[in-house]
Amino acid sequence: MLELSILGFLAEEPLHGYELKERITALSGHVRPVSDGALYPAITRLVTAGKLDQHTAEGAGAAPRRMLSLTERGREDLLERLRHPRQAEITDQVRFNTVLAFLRHLPDPAEQAAVLRRRLEFLNTPASFFYRDGQPVRAEQTDDLFRQGMLRVARATGEAERGWLGEAVAHLDGLSPGGCAEPPATAR
Repeated sequence: MLELSILGFLAEEPLHGYELKERITALSGHVRPVSDGALYPAITRLVTAGKLDQHTAEGAGAAPRRMLSLTERGREDLLERLRHPRQAEITDQVRFNTVLAFLRHLPDPAEQAAVLRRRLEFLNTPASFFYRDGQPVRAEQTDDLFRQGMLRVARATGEAERGWLGEAVAHLDGLSPGGCAEPPATAR
């Protein structure tokens, strides 16, 4: 997820490490803050692999800054990661949001739609935070006020996400050869 974020933000524009860290933190939120101890080794791995280029630029103050930019190899890696997200990047909401943040970089609407279909398929699989006798427990099946609240909020969130995913897939299908480019109603 961290490397995907680095590649994705640098596909948009060159950044220095601090700016990159701020953008990644804003994307992942307080749930998964990025530390210098994770960010800079990841940057070093990507530079060593030829996926990032770095150079020194004048800083806003007296100190020069290490600027990072995406190489062609890095762009290819980003596109491959977006075409074929790992299962955890489909099933985990924060990781999926990271994929969504950069999915526009995939040039083919059919490939974009394929990623959204994987998430939709996951969301359509019956699941719960709680199980009884191997079966998912629904909000109506528990007397625990707090678990019922968790389940009701999760249901509402899932319904909203499934609705948006369906609209987005239909829109992307319309952009494919022979389709209609009419945007989804919610995007107007």
